[in-house]
Amino acid sequence: MARLADVAVAIRSKNAGPYSVTIDVFCGSDRSYETIRDILSIDAVARLYRVPPDIVRRFELPTLNVFKFSFPRPAVQGSFRDRDMHAAQLAELLKEHEVQID
Repeated sequence: MARLADVAVAIRSKNAGPYSVTIDVFCGSDRSYETIRDILSIDAVARLYRVPPDIVRRFELPTLNVFKFSFPRPAVQGSFRDRDMHAAQLAELLKEHEVQID
């Protein structure tokens, strides 16, 4: 088992407006991209962030070797319940996510 951060070049999260968050997974090579593409599903991301899979959107950018996942923020940005104004800490969960690499 390996952490996703050990396979990807960078993983970051950010606001996609006040109601959504986007998590970017940057792969350093075509091989890394293909490996991550096959193991990082919408269901895996939904389980990790405890959201229903039907609200997670996955975008594949193969020419850039990048994946993007977007889903609604747990609280509206800047609201009383918002614990991460810029959604930057959400990437940490995905960085630590263990994946099986063959």
